[in-house]
Amino acid sequence: MLAFGPVPRFQLVVEYAGTRYSGWQIQKNARTVQGELAAAVTGATGQRGFELYGSGRTDAGVHALWQVVHLDVDTPLSPERLRHALNDALPPDINVLQLQRATRRFHARHAAVARSYLYQISRRRSAFAKPYVWWVKDELDVPRMRKAASLFVGMNDFRSFAAADPEEGSTRVLIETLELGEEGELILVRIVGSHFLWKMVRRVVGVLVEVGRGKLQMNDVAALLEQASDVPARLTAPPSGLFLERVFYEGEDRKRPLRAAIPLGGGQL
Repeated sequence: MLAFGPVPRFQLVVEYAGTRYSGWQIQKNARTVQGELAAAVTGATGQRGFELYGSGRTDAGVHALWQVVHLDVDTPLSPERLRHALNDALPPDINVLQLQRATRRFHARHAAVARSYLYQISRRRSAFAKPYVWWVKDELDVPRMRKAASLFVGMNDFRSFAAADPEEGSTRVLIETLELGEEGELILVRIVGSHFLWKMVRRVVGVLVEVGRGKLQMNDVAALLEQASDVPARLTAPPSGLFLERVFYEGEDRKRPLRAAIPLGGGQL
């Protein structure tokens, strides 16, 4: 029998375009995704004293295809009516995909066992997809990038790839997979791991792009994982191409096709 508490807990799946926001987490004097969602909860339920907790933070300009959130709020609304009420109150670049009751044991962040991020690199200039890609003008050697990506898989120390964050402890991270694919004129990078440090994914992508340009060698990449270096910080990829692709919980299959989040579109002459 499910153990629900006195105040209902809901599990939400939220997608958002992060271009207009200063990241996920509520900040003073800044517009954030969590702030918009909290305002929508108050508008839909009339409540102000509630818990709204995301599976993790995304930085300014970073998007999410599958951000998981838990919400503790006292409301007579059914899950589906609450979902519709939230979406009616939210701006068009934030959308609640799913909303269901959850037990008090479920915690959006602590119960997560893995997360995947997707990064989109464009080989061409785009009139429509600029907020969702990093356009790299130089020709990139994808096989070389794929070879370098294999060096990151496993348990490694990512201290050279992390920005200072007082909430972070160890800089060791387990990377399950780091794969590259191509879809039209997009190069797709997917990284799946136990957790991620602040700016880590964007710095990994920046290093891979530099490998693709021919400006970093395999031994250079290996050295970045062995000793502290400021090279990854100088190569940080822009936030526009990054998506929180999925958050995984116990028993969920982490194998899925590698596909673009926002295709470039257009045709060829």
